[in-house]
Amino acid sequence: MIRDPADLTASDYLDGAREMAAANRPFLAHLLAEEAARLTAAPAVAADVRAGFPAPTTTREETD
Repeated sequence: MIRDPADLTASDYLDGAREMAAANRPFLAHLLAEEAARLTAAPAVAADVRAGFPAPTTTREETD
């Protein structure tokens, strides 16, 4: 279902961040969490959201 991004809430973005983290997509999880934090009115809660999804490193380790 396609939704208007203007209708999404902080909770929607946080749910997406959790889904991306579970799918091993840390950068997307971080971006979604940043948007959730931006939409959160309480600074302490926003800080907790950001802490839960830190920015991944720019280097990637390859595994066999």
